[in-house]
Amino acid sequence: MYHDITGIILSGGKSKRMGLNKSFLKIGEMTIIERTAELMKSLFDRVLLITNTPQEYKFLGFEIFEDVYKNVGPLAGIHSGLIHSVTENNFIISCDMPLIDKGVIDFIINYETDKLITITKADGFIQQLCGLYSRQVLPEIVRLIEEDSNKTISDQQEKCGCKVLKLVKNTSAEIIDIANENEKYEEGMFLNMNSHEDF
Repeated sequence: MYHDITGIILSGGKSKRMGLNKSFLKIGEMTIIERTAELMKSLFDRVLLITNTPQEYKFLGFEIFEDVYKNVGPLAGIHSGLIHSVTENNFIISCDMPLIDKGVIDFIINYETDKLITITKADGFIQQLCGLYSRQVLPEIVRLIEEDSNKTISDQQEKCGCKVLKLVKNTSAEIIDIANENEKYEEGMFLNMNSHEDF
């Protein structure tokens, strides 16, 4: 159990490709959000849930906060989580990664680095929505969000998914090639469930 790290679950996606709220789909007897919630509760003393539909998640019993910056994408969720946290380090996870286990999270948290962000590269992608984030990145998050505030709506939407990667590139980030560095890693653990085919 981590007492000096806050767990932060992001559940702000609109699930456009899925056509419904994917966090409430069931795998076995539990919904995806319940699986993520149980995992995070087993690891962290304090767990926050970031969503713009808080009434849907009250049953989980977490502290729930909305985005301060609306319609910005996951970067706004990270921002909200970090400003409501009281710990320097915070483990952030998206609600749509149901195959992540405790061992992967422990590995990321305990990886030796002095960087402000610790994430992995797995299955050919940088997994920016499952990792350790320092509150020290908050000024850069605000800068990135406000930098795009004058752009057109279509430009902003086009960039939503890339803003977290911009943060990673613009700050001090450790990107672990987990397949080469963790023998217990199995391909597909970072599956990001976006479609019915993924489900």
